[in-house]
Amino acid sequence: MPQQLVDCPDALGRAMSGEELSAKDGMDLLNMENIHALGTAADSARRQLAGNDVSFVASYYMNYTNVCAASCQMCAFYRKDGADDAYTLAPEEIEKRVGIAKQMGATEVHIVGGFHPSLPLEYYEDMIRTIKERHPEMNVKALTAAEIFYLSKLTKNSTGEILSRLKDAGLDSMPGGGAELFHPDVRRKIVRGKCTGQEWLDVIEQAHGMGIKSNVTMLYGHIEKPEHVIDHLVKIRDLQKKTGGFLTLIPLKFSLENTELEQDGLVRHECSSLYDMRIIAISRLMLAGVLDNISVYWVAYGKKLAQVALCNGGNDLVGTAFSEEIYRAAGRPTSSSLDELAEMAREIGRSPVQRNTHFGAIRRL
Repeated sequence: MPQQLVDCPDALGRAMSGEELSAKDGMDLLNMENIHALGTAADSARRQLAGNDVSFVASYYMNYTNVCAASCQMCAFYRKDGADDAYTLAPEEIEKRVGIAKQMGATEVHIVGGFHPSLPLEYYEDMIRTIKERHPEMNVKALTAAEIFYLSKLTKNSTGEILSRLKDAGLDSMPGGGAELFHPDVRRKIVRGKCTGQEWLDVIEQAHGMGIKSNVTMLYGHIEKPEHVIDHLVKIRDLQKKTGGFLTLIPLKFSLENTELEQDGLVRHECSSLYDMRIIAISRLMLAGVLDNISVYWVAYGKKLAQVALCNGGNDLVGTAFSEEIYRAAGRPTSSSLDELAEMAREIGRSPVQRNTHFGAIRRL
């Protein structure tokens, strides 16, 4: 988190003029004393790049299993195989739930889970194929790059082979989870048994090359330092220049409750709301001109703070998050209606737009 606050008129001037910022510029801005000036610069960039709309998707979040071999220190969701509250859903049960979500208006299903130690690749193919055969109009956004990497190790298939088979089964897009923070100095302290940051980037580059677009996340507010945040954003920017495959960046606020980092005393408090706004603003400014969408994950912020984030560079509210279980495991309320999200936008003088997965407008509310 920001430590020594500084004034940085040169970096701020470059940001306001739309220049690409260096890593040093990013560090200066993340640590700048005048947070209001930072937010103003980010909001100005948002208006130029994304306009006055606030977008969101009607999304159903499906966690097919909570069994995970990774046991990451920052996660409250995972369970070991055989635990009393461990579960794995059959493809037919998943399809049934997706059908109900479609009746509620969902246009995409967001499917992630744990690193299950025994599920074969055919399970994932069957899951995706069953959904697409019965709900062909539903966008199947499934499996993070970290899950794909784990599957390649488990099944002895290349990541390219796995992506190709899942695409043939009906995979439309990919979520951005598992990115956490790419820098090895912090990554090894917050994840266990998961791919490296570079391996995550390599898998997602392959996916983009196959025409599978994705989101990308950044987990912050735990034990990171400013340089780890800037490193993450620079690597996202570099890959986006190469592939154009990222749809949005979703900064994810670390939720402390029930995590190993809390239990070990490494993180005692969640980060401040001011730091949240710094992260949203610096994300907008570092990625300006390369990635137009910066998503505000209201599930983690709460609705009022999410509105402030929309005034500090954010242009998207991610979605309705029906049945989101990962943040629920960490003690967060997790779903909302399209009307509620639209009202959040209207209250701050913005125009609400329901979008599809690829940020195409479906309707104005």
